[in-house]
Amino acid sequence: MSGYVESDGTWVHSEGIGAMGTPQTGVTDAGQTAAVEVGAAATARLTLTVTAASGTTPTLTVAVQTSRTGSGGWATVASFAAATGAGVQHKAFGPLDRYVRAQWDAPEGTDAAFDFALTGTLL
Repeated sequence: MSGYVESDGTWVHSEGIGAMGTPQTGVTDAGQTAAVEVGAAATARLTLTVTAASGTTPTLTVAVQTSRTGSGGWATVASFAAATGAGVQHKAFGPLDRYVRAQWDAPEGTDAAFDFALTGTLL
């Protein structure tokens, strides 16, 4: 069993979800990761790591979506702040249904392209 102790002494069970899909390279179009089953987890703490951004004024927005079935009915939970270059963002997303995925629009900017990865933990 994995988890951690909060400052008030309560135990919080957590489970790593590893990478949400494979690292994305040379992203110039909209896309999404495969659905990840999260079971009864209510929250996902995710890390967006952008390793490269190119083009003129590149901007990428990555959203986290949830679904009861994993095959449709996707609803956006929230988005990371727009990425404009290499960097790391951490954010908690919830509440979640049974499945979760990341979705991104085509990067904005002239000849914009991004390399990025998503990893995280379920709570």
